[in-house]
Amino acid sequence: MHSITSQYLARFRRLDDSVDGADGDGAPALLPVTGAQRRFVLVRAMDPAGRPDLVPMFFSFPRGTVDLARLAAAARRLAVLHPVLRARPEVLRGTPVLRLGPPEVPVTRVSRAPGEDAAAALRRVLRDWAPQGAPLRLFLAADGLDGAAGPGGPDGSGAEGPREVLAVVLEHTACDGQSLNRIVEELGAAYAAGRTADGPSPADAAAELDAYREAVLLQLAAEERAGSPAAMAYWGDRLRAACERARSTNGPQSLAQDGLPSGSAERRIPAPETGTSFPHLLDACRAAAEVLYGKGHVVPLGYPWGGRPSAAAPVLGCFLNTVVFPTATGTGPATPEETAGAWWDDLDHAGTPFDAVVHAARAAGSGWRGGLDGLLTVDDARRRPPLRLGGVTGREIHIDGRAVRGPFAVSVTQGPELRLRMVWDRAVHSDGTAEDAFAALTGALGAPAAAVG
Repeated sequence: MHSITSQYLARFRRLDDSVDGADGDGAPALLPVTGAQRRFVLVRAMDPAGRPDLVPMFFSFPRGTVDLARLAAAARRLAVLHPVLRARPEVLRGTPVLRLGPPEVPVTRVSRAPGEDAAAALRRVLRDWAPQGAPLRLFLAADGLDGAAGPGGPDGSGAEGPREVLAVVLEHTACDGQSLNRIVEELGAAYAAGRTADGPSPADAAAELDAYREAVLLQLAAEERAGSPAAMAYWGDRLRAACERARSTNGPQSLAQDGLPSGSAERRIPAPETGTSFPHLLDACRAAAEVLYGKGHVVPLGYPWGGRPSAAAPVLGCFLNTVVFPTATGTGPATPEETAGAWWDDLDHAGTPFDAVVHAARAAGSGWRGGLDGLLTVDDARRRPPLRLGGVTGREIHIDGRAVRGPFAVSVTQGPELRLRMVWDRAVHSDGTAEDAFAALTGALGAPAAAVG
């Protein structure tokens, strides 16, 4: 039986041979997509509004720091070099692809509507994201404060003087964590070079395109190996008891009084000297899921895992798989050894593409259709380079209240302390229940009782 990946590759090659195929420089017009990109393109195609998954980074600067023309020149140089930043996802004859386009990166100063601060203005921009357009876009919004930013300002820093917030936003098809780090570093370097600096040479751009295509083909080869009959049998057995619940569309009738589609809670706790293991974080998410969904369920949690194949160049793109961890609620806390053992077994099959995992579950008789009840992401704050523009280092901040694709999501930032953050879809979970779930999560990690937030 042919794997989903091998079927995809066969369809792509037929398209690649039949499409009038090259851009003005003789480069191919179409690029294949990784399993992760395939998932994001299909989710977008099935969304009634065609909304993509967005990955925004927000940086607070003193007002007047950012020269938009200089920033636009820097961003364009990145798009000239990196194919994924000038490619548009589409589904062609039922096959997800990336189509190369011009290196356009919109850089926009956002005008605030009456009553808006920078956070509200940027939430509005992301909500109104036009699906057909560049995968990288930058937005700058003033915070509207003429004195100290204070706890109510967009960065909560209390720093003196007016601020502005720069949003660097990518569609998830174009990035993973490794890509974000490189974009921040290269954007700052290109900005420092100035508006008139030379961009990448045609030879450099062609070499990067070849490296990107080769990296994707290596990734697909790895995914094809990971979609073996044994792996499909493993995931079918693992997810047989998982169930599917109704999904929200963030309907306005379900929003809280402040009108935001999502709620959030955040807590910082001391980091253990030995670090916090990933299975321990999964157990904490299980404690939250039990509060959110009750006992007696098998709740599918997702987390990103992976990286570029060992022989691949470190190109920008999306090389992360979404791995599913089915966790049972109401069965008593699993021992750390049990959770760790199941997780290690999963990692032996972590390369199986998400759509193949869903197919395996359905073939095994599961009622699960691919919806994730929770997401867990872990980031090492020590790895992200700072964004420096004009000699000024931007402070990375969070903007609450943005719509989330799933019912709840937990992010963990590891550093000298653990920064725990949970967001939830208010059309699925009430604020009270979600806050109780967050308290259960922090309690499972050994945090002393305290108010959330």
